Amino acid sequence: MSRWLSVIPLVVLALLAALFVGGALRRAPGSRPDARVGQPIPETVLPRLVPDAPADAPPEVLDLKTAGLGKPMILNVFASWCAPCRVEHPRLLELQAQGINVVGVAYKDDPAATRAFLEELGDPYALVLVDRDGRAGLDLGISGVPETYAVDAQGIIVAKHAGSLLTDAEVERLTSALR
Repeated sequence: MSRWLSVIPLVVLALLAALFVGGALRRAPGSRPDARVGQPIPETVLPRLVPDAPADAPPEVLDLKTAGLGKPMILNVFASWCAPCRVEHPRLLELQAQGINVVGVAYKDDPAATRAFLEELGDPYALVLVDRDGRAGLDLGISGVPETYAVDAQGIIVAKHAGSLLTDAEVERLTSALR
C-alpha cells in the first residue's frame, strides 16, 4: 500500500506536465495576448545614442512617447548581442527605405557595441535610445529581444510582434496597423 502512495505524486506531476505541454502546443506562435496593445506607450526616459559623441558630452534624453515626434512609428527593441536581431535587420532596413519612421531601443547593450552593430549592418533607425539597465524593456513588458511595436501618432501601441520579423505578412501586419 505504501508503495502506491509514493507513486501518486509522480503520476500527478506527470499529468500536470502533460497539461502544460499540451496547452503550449495548441497555442500558435505569436498568439500570446499582448497586454500593451491599445495602451499608450510608456513615457520612459532614455538617453539617445549619438554617433561619434565625445565621452564627456552630456547625454541627450528622450522619452519613448515623444521619440516618434508625433508621427506613427515602428519601435524595435534590439541588441547587438542578439542573433535573431541580426536576422531581422534587413527587414528593418526595408521599412526605412519605404519611408517608415523606425525607432530603436538598444536593450541591455553597451553603446559602443550598439554603434559597431549598426556600422556593420547599416542603421535603419531614425534614432536609437539606450536602455542599458532594461527599464524600458520592463515598462514595455518585453519577453526578450527582438520585439517590435507599431505605435500610432498619438502614442498608442496598435500592434506588437515578439521575435524576429521574418515574413512579409509579419511586417505587413505591423505597418497596416499604422494606417
